[in-house]
Amino acid sequence: MNEQHEALKKFSYQIEYALTNYKPHGLTTSQFNNIVIGGLGGSGIGGQIVKSLFATEMILPVECISDYHLPAYVNEKSLVILGSYSGNTEEILAMFEEVKERKSYLLILTAGGKLKELAIENKIHFYQIETGFQPRMALGFSLTYFIQIFAELIGTTKNNELKEAAQKVTEVTIYQAEATSIFESVKSKLKNKLVILTDGAFAPIGIRFCQQIQENAKHECFQHVLPEMNHNVIESYYGQLESVFLLIDSQQNERVSSRFEFLGNLLEVENNKVVTIPVDHFNIASVYEIIFMLDWLSLYIADYRRVDSLNVPNIMSLKEFLSQ
Repeated sequence: MNEQHEALKKFSYQIEYALTNYKPHGLTTSQFNNIVIGGLGGSGIGGQIVKSLFATEMILPVECISDYHLPAYVNEKSLVILGSYSGNTEEILAMFEEVKERKSYLLILTAGGKLKELAIENKIHFYQIETGFQPRMALGFSLTYFIQIFAELIGTTKNNELKEAAQKVTEVTIYQAEATSIFESVKSKLKNKLVILTDGAFAPIGIRFCQQIQENAKHECFQHVLPEMNHNVIESYYGQLESVFLLIDSQQNERVSSRFEFLGNLLEVENNKVVTIPVDHFNIASVYEIIFMLDWLSLYIADYRRVDSLNVPNIMSLKEFLSQ
């Protein structure tokens, strides 16, 4: 049994778990001047995705922090949301102390550890994530909580959309087949690094896929966002490159879509491998679906490369080094 495969099959379960266990926070946007989300790696990417999903609905500025310190503007009129699957991420624990000093309102997402202890001790509203997963394989929990938190803040609900997403990803074989098709098309090129090109809406999805390739497949993967990369990175695209390119366009902006078309043609004329990930809509369900399919792709690449997709020795060595 491949433990990572089995964990990913529970993606729909994670969504349903967070729907069932969500506890209303009773807050509204009128109480705050800004929102800051603190999280790193698999525990932080949900914040970046929810920021993108609510870009046209959330009236407050939202910033995602993956560091030890909060921005200087964070104060008692700020809502801070801290997420750590383990509950022991040292950057998040450092931010927790700053939140207390600044007297900001705090929400917490965690499966346990020191962060859960602090939440209980300080009577802080927290969202319980189920234990037993690698943090990077627990996105269904945190993203679903984040979406519900944001929806409640703006006085609406996204439960129907979340239920639709949960239902869709129960059809595991559909997404496995899509991932297999892409894998087969790039398999012969997997000595090359992967480059993910996205528009702004799908930028967090590109980051998520890079994270999964890096941690699961132990392989280089990089991301660029259009239109910005058209003003710099494009000048490195001459000849046949040692890269495989995956393009993800939300199709919300015709001018950006034209840039994707140009880039695809530019790369293919030099015999570079280009794969376009089809996107019908940019909404909650489609985001979950693409994440699910790309997660499977990361595991197939890991299996092909014969690497351990479960353990992360370099990360654990760093943590041991820092603890000395």
